[in-house]
Amino acid sequence: MSESGKTIESKINYGKAVMVGCGFVGSASAFALMQSGLFSEMVLIDANRDKAEGEAHDIAHGIPFARPMRIYAGDYDDAADAGLIIITAGANQKPDETRLDLVHKNIGIFASIIPEIVKRDFGGILLVVANPVDILTYAALKLSGYPENRVIGSGTVLDTARLKARLGRHLAVDSRSVHAFIVGEHGDSEIVAWSSANVSGVPLDDFCEMRGHYNHAESTGRIAEEVRESAYEIIAKKGATYYGIAMSVRRICEAIVGDEKSILPLSTMMHGEYGIADVVLSMPCIIGKNGCETKVPITLDQEEVTALHESAATLKKVLDDAFQKYEGV
Repeated sequence: MSESGKTIESKINYGKAVMVGCGFVGSASAFALMQSGLFSEMVLIDANRDKAEGEAHDIAHGIPFARPMRIYAGDYDDAADAGLIIITAGANQKPDETRLDLVHKNIGIFASIIPEIVKRDFGGILLVVANPVDILTYAALKLSGYPENRVIGSGTVLDTARLKARLGRHLAVDSRSVHAFIVGEHGDSEIVAWSSANVSGVPLDDFCEMRGHYNHAESTGRIAEEVRESAYEIIAKKGATYYGIAMSVRRICEAIVGDEKSILPLSTMMHGEYGIADVVLSMPCIIGKNGCETKVPITLDQEEVTALHESAATLKKVLDDAFQKYEGV
């Protein structure tokens, strides 16, 4: 390792996390991370300093029931030596706004956040959670200039958890024994990789028949639709989703801090996999202390590969339209 590499490594405190954005997702994620015991120090940053301070005080009151840690409101100077910076900051989509309107606003927000992080010679992992996560992960990569392994998005970790939970209920089996991924966009063009799905090594169709389910096409179509629509249903009933993504953030952080080499479907740059390049998509990755080590080439049938190309094309169109406003991004 170079001398400069040693300097950066020595600055990284893997016991310290920074949460940028203290809205529903940021505060719920901070609460989940406090309970996890992963970190001894957590900094909350928000454009509204009072909001960050209030959340820090509120969450800190639960520390006597968890593990000792220091949690406080701070600024970007506090982020320099952190092992992880988690970005949940971003505007929410309003009823009269298009998806592209939201993209423009949130890239603008990232254009103010990322340079502040870069100025501090941050050497840890940048985890993007704000939506649209695949596009904003791409923006974070371009704005930061960081190595691709160090800039990842939460991707379809939550979508995949929703799929596993739904399949677990359908099959009356522990969802932790279900092995399946949702890949592509974290959004409407997401793809369920049915061809590689299994339950404890048993192909999904075989396991379904073992449990008395035979109409596979009808069942998989219905389940995929329910998973895809679940966020809309929650938002319609309570206004926002935040507990599921908070647990997803916790799981990703566990894999990084513990250097687990776990396989999770994260937003990362594509470089020719399945014939797709120069776009960020969610694909299974080996994740550890150094971020994304490598993608895992799961088996996809031709229909799934075609759908993945369509998902990539959808994102590229939005990227091309959105980034025309940002020279140098």
